[in-house]
Amino acid sequence: MSITCKFGGSSLADASQFQKVAAIVNADPERRFIVPSAPGKRHDDDTKITDLLYLCHEAIRQRVTYDEAFGLIADRYIDLAQWLDLDLDVEDLLGHLRADLERGASVDYVASRGEYLNGKILAALLEAVYVEPAEHIRFDADGRLDPVTYELLGNALDGEGRYVIPGFYGASADGEVKTFSRGGSDITGAVVARAAGAKVYENWTDVSGLLMADPRVVSNPRPVEEITYREIRELSYMGASVFHDEAMFPVREVGIPIHIKNTNDPDAKGTRIQKTRIPKDHALGGVAGRPGFTMLFIEKALMNQLKGFGRRVLEVIAAHDISYEHTPSGIDTISVIVSDEELAGRGALLLEEIERTLDPDRTELLPGLALIATVGEGMSHQIGIAAKLFSALADAGVNVRVIDQGASEINIIVGVEESDYEQAVRAIYHAFESDGSGPR
Repeated sequence: MSITCKFGGSSLADASQFQKVAAIVNADPERRFIVPSAPGKRHDDDTKITDLLYLCHEAIRQRVTYDEAFGLIADRYIDLAQWLDLDLDVEDLLGHLRADLERGASVDYVASRGEYLNGKILAALLEAVYVEPAEHIRFDADGRLDPVTYELLGNALDGEGRYVIPGFYGASADGEVKTFSRGGSDITGAVVARAAGAKVYENWTDVSGLLMADPRVVSNPRPVEEITYREIRELSYMGASVFHDEAMFPVREVGIPIHIKNTNDPDAKGTRIQKTRIPKDHALGGVAGRPGFTMLFIEKALMNQLKGFGRRVLEVIAAHDISYEHTPSGIDTISVIVSDEELAGRGALLLEEIERTLDPDRTELLPGLALIATVGEGMSHQIGIAAKLFSALADAGVNVRVIDQGASEINIIVGVEESDYEQAVRAIYHAFESDGSGPR
């Protein structure tokens, strides 16, 4: 069995980080498929290589000099090759990149060169086979990953030894280099893990796994050692800075676990994301939320007898190209929660059309709402979970404006005033953490 490892930009920011990566890979012979990002920032005032590449492309487009930005790129890669004492002609590779810029290469091609060059350097350092993503990772005509990728890439990785596959890009149906839209190298890592039939996908970064709550809100939140794909999806949707949704799907479909690890602390346990987990004495996976929501409230007598009323409300919202989050309702009322970003100042217009087309008894827009999700597999099967949550909020003096718990059995969502948001998150977290019902 093999392990696929993806190393982020902070893990490959300079020569010392490359050496850490080599030590991690060499520590386990099963770590055979390695996916690098482009070099990240070495310090707060530094600039990411990918950002410099975008600058170069834009300068070419505007027909102005790009020498300064290109010089910074060249210096980074030349220094890396020299410090690592590699048998690799980096200056020749950089010369080809400059020629590609001059010929007007596409923005996706130029942006991908950070991963490409890092892949060449890492392959030389690890004495591994370099695999070109543009030859084996395919996008269809709609810009989605083509399933033929798994066969193409699987064949390319079918051999002994180690392989390095740069992250972030592949090729479109016509053979042109195309980048993933978001979380590119994470997605590449998942695709490689699936194509190679890996037993685990290790995602190496600069943190020791996930935390049960946002450390900007909760002081020193507990780390999460095990969590499920479903829990991660719920937490990510509610604003938690967790693993990118699209990067889970390739491995989730075939049940390959993801292990988030810290390049700077490789012995730390990290967080394992998998299909299932046994809640044992803890149901909770995490607490996440975000402010910036508005609730559209509609009241009409005998609403429950008016067939299609809820559908017509949502049709009006959809007609304004607005997506909604939740629709808590009563016998004669329905509420629709929308993010302020989606509403984009169209609230008055939306109310006007609802009043004109649906003739409600009362409508109102209630802004200033924050949503908080308390997420955990099996929560609905543990007595007292909801009581604990609402008691914690009451004790903290937080008024709950919205309660939404569906049939998914995985989360309870509450809406509170934005001014109470951080206090509410802390109250919920400490209620579960203090008695050991948080994740271990």
